[in-house]
Amino acid sequence: MNKMKEIRIEKLTLNIGTGKPGPELEKAKKLLEIVSGRKPIETKTSKRIPGWGLRPGLSIGTKVTLRGNEAKELLGRLLKAAENTLNPRSFDPNGNVSFGLKEYIDIPGVKYNMEIGIIGLSAAVTLSRPGSRIKIRSLNRKRIPTRHRVNKDEAMDFIRQTYNTKIGGGE
Repeated sequence: MNKMKEIRIEKLTLNIGTGKPGPELEKAKKLLEIVSGRKPIETKTSKRIPGWGLRPGLSIGTKVTLRGNEAKELLGRLLKAAENTLNPRSFDPNGNVSFGLKEYIDIPGVKYNMEIGIIGLSAAVTLSRPGSRIKIRSLNRKRIPTRHRVNKDEAMDFIRQTYNTKIGGGE
């Protein structure tokens, strides 16, 4: 196989949205730090929505991004927590994968913490091929041809083979 056609995990983003600042947000930050081993950042609102009590700059969630071997290892644990089964709707046309976990205690190696309670989280995986950097670099930015992009079927095959995961209920 061509080395430039190999699919790899570019990043894994873990996210918890609380909807408002306060103790729930602090618990979510603590949970992401326990699960990932990295310090999470707060996500802030950009719009004002008076009906929901939101204003620009208000912290409403937290996230952490992992790359490289950390992302590969943690993704394996997260898929085990999801019982190695994903819905085909979890894949988008650009080869990205997103899924959620209702309880963090399902993740292997993570124990229940009374201070945190029971919280769920969502994971988003970005898949890419070598050479994909040309679309985001600042100098001489180029478009990636369609044949080099990761599509939904290739992403499903990659997750199925790499992590021994079932996709859909019929398999």
